[in-house]
Order: sequence, then C-alpha cells, then structure tokens
Amino acid sequence: MRDLEIYKNRLLARKAELDARLHKIEDQLDDTPNPDAEERAVEREDDEMLEGLGNAGLKELKKIDNALSRMENGTFGICANCGEEISDARLDIVAYATKCRHCM
Repeated sequence: MRDLEIYKNRLLARKAELDARLHKIEDQLDDTPNPDAEERAVEREDDEMLEGLGNAGLKELKKIDNALSRMENGTFGICANCGEEISDARLDIVAYATKCRHCM
C-alpha cells in the first residue's frame, strides 16, 4: 500500500515552490519599463520568456491541484487510461502523473 502522505507532501512542497516562483515572475513583469528604447526591446523579450515560464508554472499547478483532488476521491495513482495502478517509481518522478508508463 502506497503512503499517500509522502506524495501529498511532495505535491504541496512543489506547489509552494511554484507559487513563490510565479509571484516573483509577476513582480518582474510589473516592473516599470526602462525609458531607453533599446533596453525596452530587450525587456519585452525577457517578458515574453517570463510569461512562458509563468504559463508553464500555472499548468503544473493545475496538475498538482488535480492530483491532490484525486487523493481526496481515492483515484490517485490509478491510470486515467487503462485503470491500472501507476508505479511508485513513476510517481516518485512525476507525483501528479495521470497515466502509467504503458499508456503515456
């Protein structure tokens, strides 16, 4: 029997890490633009990269929240495709995995 508390703690720790990172990104995106046109162009490129990182972080947060919900309803660690148990080895790598290694 798998210890859900271990996975829950990992998911909550990752969620806190992502939340802190997303707040930092948001703060950087809210910075006052540089008055120099060339610097503004560089800042826009940086902003695009930050927005991409932010979007990726938001997607991962959603996956984490979904995994926590699956823990609540008793379906955590069950493949969404075939219904078989997802291996602990896979969950150790990606705790919010929804599919077993055969169905990914």
